[in-house]
Amino acid sequence: MPHGSLDKYISAEKSFSWDKLNEIALGIARGINYLHEGCDMQILHFDIKPHNILLDSNFVPKVADFGLAKLYPRDNSFVPLSALRGTIGYIAPEMISRSFGVISTKSDVYSFGMLLLEMAGGRRNADPDAANSSQAFYPSWVYDRLTRQELGEISAGMHELERKLCLVGLRCIQIQSHDRPAMSEVIGMLEGGVDGLQLPSRPFFCDDGHTPVVESYNFCSELTAISEEDD
Repeated sequence: MPHGSLDKYISAEKSFSWDKLNEIALGIARGINYLHEGCDMQILHFDIKPHNILLDSNFVPKVADFGLAKLYPRDNSFVPLSALRGTIGYIAPEMISRSFGVISTKSDVYSFGMLLLEMAGGRRNADPDAANSSQAFYPSWVYDRLTRQELGEISAGMHELERKLCLVGLRCIQIQSHDRPAMSEVIGMLEGGVDGLQLPSRPFFCDDGHTPVVESYNFCSELTAISEEDD
């Protein structure tokens, strides 16, 4: 693809406008939704991440790299899967433990949510070397920022489309798979305005004031070890 992968634009000094970011996010969402609902068999990608989103000459996104993808009958509400699939930082919790729900199209939704938050933040979601520890895990930091805005503790200071992308991303990374929207619903959110979007429940990996965020890194390290064992 002429412009390579989305990965190199995530933290680039010269990135996209908010309108373009929303357009790219919408294109990705439509692509994933086509995999889930537009084919005779539903296709679960299992590795949605910036590196696997390619941009054509007009910066239209294409979902790529189907090396981990699986096909299932469209009427399956869940899919059987024995081995861990995906990339650390984007893997849905139910891929690790069924106590978080069944593996389904909602697993791709989680990965898309993590990707969307990186697009909105212009950075990787996890940055243990961040100067401020409160900003080390972006989903946690932006959730607290949005909460404080709703309570009127801080001024908005956030572009409307940035807020929308963050709210949609946080909806997509809910811990229980049944609490996440379907990709068709995500498309509707991205096509609409921000006014109708509510701040969702605090995602699992976000510090709730009782569990230090650093534990999220420990958990991610454990997942990395599990993933490497399965390679």
